[in-house]
Amino acid sequence: MEKIKVTNGVYYLSMPEAGLFVLCGCPADVVKHLMLRGLIVARETDGYTYETGPNAILLSDVSVQNGSFSNLAEFPVLQMFYRQGMLIPGHPNNRGVKPILAGIPNQVMAQSQYIYRGTYGLLSEKELLATGVTQEMARDILKLKRAFAFGKIKKTEELLDFRVIETDPVELRNGVKLERLGLNKYRFNCAGKIIDVDMNLEPSEEYKPAVRLDFHRIKREYFSVIHTGEGNGWDINNPCMASILVFQGKIYLIDTGPNITATLVALGISINEIEGVFHTHAHDDHFAGLTTLVRSDHMIKYYATPLVRSSVTKKLSALMGFPESSFSKYFEVCDLEFNKWNNIEGLEVMPVFTPHPVENNAFFFRTFWEGGYKKYGHLADIISLDGLKKMVRSKENPKGVHPRVFYRTRDIYNAFVNLKKIDSGGGMIHGSALDFIEDKSPKIILAHIDRELSPKEKEIGSNATFGAIDILIPAHQDYSMQSASRFLRSFFPKAPSHDLAMLLNCECLDFNVGMNIIRKSEQNKHIYLLLNGVVELIDAENHINHVLSAGSMLGEYSGLTETASEITYRAKSYVKVLKIPAELYVRFINRNYNFQDIVKFHKNIWFLEGTWLFGELISSRILNKIALLMDTRVYEAGEELDPNDPKLYLIKRGQVEIVFEDQAFEKISRGSFFGEENILLKSAHIFRARVIETTKVYQIPGSVLEHIPIIEWKLLESYEKRIKAFGASAGL
Repeated sequence: MEKIKVTNGVYYLSMPEAGLFVLCGCPADVVKHLMLRGLIVARETDGYTYETGPNAILLSDVSVQNGSFSNLAEFPVLQMFYRQGMLIPGHPNNRGVKPILAGIPNQVMAQSQYIYRGTYGLLSEKELLATGVTQEMARDILKLKRAFAFGKIKKTEELLDFRVIETDPVELRNGVKLERLGLNKYRFNCAGKIIDVDMNLEPSEEYKPAVRLDFHRIKREYFSVIHTGEGNGWDINNPCMASILVFQGKIYLIDTGPNITATLVALGISINEIEGVFHTHAHDDHFAGLTTLVRSDHMIKYYATPLVRSSVTKKLSALMGFPESSFSKYFEVCDLEFNKWNNIEGLEVMPVFTPHPVENNAFFFRTFWEGGYKKYGHLADIISLDGLKKMVRSKENPKGVHPRVFYRTRDIYNAFVNLKKIDSGGGMIHGSALDFIEDKSPKIILAHIDRELSPKEKEIGSNATFGAIDILIPAHQDYSMQSASRFLRSFFPKAPSHDLAMLLNCECLDFNVGMNIIRKSEQNKHIYLLLNGVVELIDAENHINHVLSAGSMLGEYSGLTETASEITYRAKSYVKVLKIPAELYVRFINRNYNFQDIVKFHKNIWFLEGTWLFGELISSRILNKIALLMDTRVYEAGEELDPNDPKLYLIKRGQVEIVFEDQAFEKISRGSFFGEENILLKSAHIFRARVIETTKVYQIPGSVLEHIPIIEWKLLESYEKRIKAFGASAGL
């Protein structure tokens, strides 16, 4: 029996004598991590080439660790089914033994539903009709699903063996026992040999991306496409197929795959700069990043057809453990009509249906310019025409789909655009470059592959490296200055335009990756407005390392007070700032506001920036709003914070213990908080907070925290951890 660390919080246990190979923990892109470690390799048997790898998964006890999802088992399961061959009829590796999914009850149940939806999408004619499609289309889709599923849609329990771990040891297979020792801590016993596994991340740890990306300085164009992924879920060298579309300086994602944060940082884009996401379908290599986009300080617009949105919502709800109605709490839903040009503030988009095991729409984008429309086509996860032809009704296949599905799909593939990106991954469910051999589009990008292009493919289409840009209409203006004007107006709504114009006339400055903008203990003579890029806020002594996004003011408090900065600001990506001399900023404040009030106000903002709850990806605009509405109160030892008051209590100084009935199980101090139940549940309260020593708290109205997705998600994460911590202390 052997234990191998795969990456932070993830282990691989090899027990060949028992025929068990267990993946412990499955964050995003874990299959690529296994490939990089040589734990998944190609083999050949009886003329079949297939891969090795795990045949069992042990899930994390918690859905989220340090802001990232811990359990994304879909691709590890797909690797077992198709690349190992455990589900393929007639494959030598299909021996009738199902993969194992093990974990505590709620995680096994959630993953079961999430994998089921990720495999099949919508499951009945009723679910399909509820999205507004015709009955004819619904029946065609169901026939396609059955064809992709080798003739039968199976329940998850027909595909996987479940092992629910509670208090007693459970046998996985062939005598191997698994016992839960504590939160994310497990013991494997194989013929008397013991190995313990701890899947907890340290507070400073995070799940690492599998693909290393180069940094790029991206210009916001009028209409352009940034290539952010030409690989697939198995490509260890490239992110999964995706694009960023820039229109009039605004940033739109086309799909959002695993480790989307790393992709954006490499391009100098923060999550808070994302205007919207156009979504093709719900497979994890195009979907997993949604779990990151909920951690924005605003509701990102979600663009898809109701057909795709319904499929995505059901899968995301299963994964994240919230009702389907909560999708609209995290995203601004913007439904698109099939086969129609939908106008989005001058950008027109047409979604079209393309066959896939789950509901899928390709996108065509256009905008009018000199000489006519400029167009981009994004055809993700399409099927080859030869593969689709086998699914069409014929004498040999009387239950196949109507021929109209084939002809409509062929017409979609042949549409002329200025730039087209296609899935040319091949295999049973992906596209073929050969279907585009007669395509008259000037440039075709071949994507969704994890291999070298063949000579014939190279004649048909091009590669695109990460960060490459195709400019369809160049910009003749600087969109970053428009952002600067918008940010300053939101900070100072009552300031006269001529005074704001004075600030806007300051110099713009670029910082390279890794450069310190303001160093700790250094008196900064300039205040910086972050226009684009990502900046780290660092205070090693107090274990603070947070990320700031566009719209944040850097060094404001120390610049106003002419004191040394207590924190370091460092460029995490290429960064562009508006460099405002402190003396000019002080003059601006004195002319328009009470200076002492502003200093006190920014001292509060500085404190918020140093907390886990408010220090990450919250723009200055949001922090200003929170700081304006919070007040302070001092509590003496023995007093209790009111659990029925709809406020969040943020500890400024002192110490508080969290109590269930009369049992204290957690102590919190500076920067920690209590009262998340009020904001999340607005109902009965489980916990109380009792003051240990004289304590000063900031009281923040719950209403000001609503509709800030990252805040709500962190409150939920903390509440779940508090529930589990209480259970552990009580021996439950």
